Amino acid sequence: MNSTDSELQTAIETATELAVSELVGSTSEIFYYCCLITTGEAHSPFISAWSREALKRATNTDMEESLVKWSYADSPYCFYGEAYFEPVNELFLLRPSLDSNENEYQARLTVMENALKALDSKGLFGKGVERNAIYINVEVMPPDYTNTERAIRLNPPEAIKVWLQEAAE
Repeated sequence: MNSTDSELQTAIETATELAVSELVGSTSEIFYYCCLITTGEAHSPFISAWSREALKRATNTDMEESLVKWSYADSPYCFYGEAYFEPVNELFLLRPSLDSNENEYQARLTVMENALKALDSKGLFGKGVERNAIYINVEVMPPDYTNTERAIRLNPPEAIKVWLQEAAE
């Protein structure tokens, strides 16, 4: 039995909301980056996030900072709350095969994007000025141009201005 797009979106929303809420609630840090990361095969996603404070702790120079600022893999919060994503992983295993199935690939990315969009509309990433200070996205790794397309759809212009200058594909 396949999982439906709706079931998958609900599971991704739940996992993401739990992970992000726990992360933000467990620190007094200011986050500027929060993304669902997936592979080029659109496998089950995971969270990666960066805060200004974590970036300062992780780097010693401006050069080091510029190298890791937008790197999901270098974040100390990469895979944060991964236990919340176990139900998501289970649903992904029930999805149709990706073997030469471009429609399924696009469906998975759309579901992930819609989940972030729904959470954003609930205010998970803040409202107003606070929301404009955080970049959210569904990032495919290795990166490709679709990351930029999704970033533009998911963020207000103020939230992606710096990311577009420094990291967009």
